[in-house]
Amino acid sequence: MRLPRSIARAPIALYRIGLGGLLGHRFVLLEHRGRRSGRIRQVVLETLGIDTNVIHVVSGYGWSAQWLRNLSADSRVRVTCGWSRPRGARAQILGPVDAVAVLEDYRQRHRLAARALAPALGLPQLASDAPLPVELGERLPVVRLTLRSGSHDRTAHHADSHLPRPDGAAG
Repeated sequence: MRLPRSIARAPIALYRIGLGGLLGHRFVLLEHRGRRSGRIRQVVLETLGIDTNVIHVVSGYGWSAQWLRNLSADSRVRVTCGWSRPRGARAQILGPVDAVAVLEDYRQRHRLAARALAPALGLPQLASDAPLPVELGERLPVVRLTLRSGSHDRTAHHADSHLPRPDGAAG
């Protein structure tokens, strides 16, 4: 079941007015460049897990998600999590085996959330105790966001300073 676009995009407004922290660390604002338009795009995604400089997110809509297709074209992104300042990052779409490992870790740490998401995503495997099949990692692409080192992105005041310009010129 897909969320209506207006509902799915509503959390972006919280980040734009500086209140993204209200969503805690379970969500991130991901800024990426449109593969055709070259314009900066934004999406709010639920996190699967956060380490010091690594965040994992999943495409619940599989390969049809525009943000995922944009990351395939350009892996340079910017991430805002909680009350933190935006940070530049690199996105890496994981292979199915690695994706399943991340999904399994999420399922073990958040059993209730996984059981609630299973019917919504049409994935009964998430609610099961059986090992997750590798095919799940193909249907639900997992993305590793590796944050730039440093306490925060010094270019955060420029919305797209770390992202490539559409004409390929240096920014």
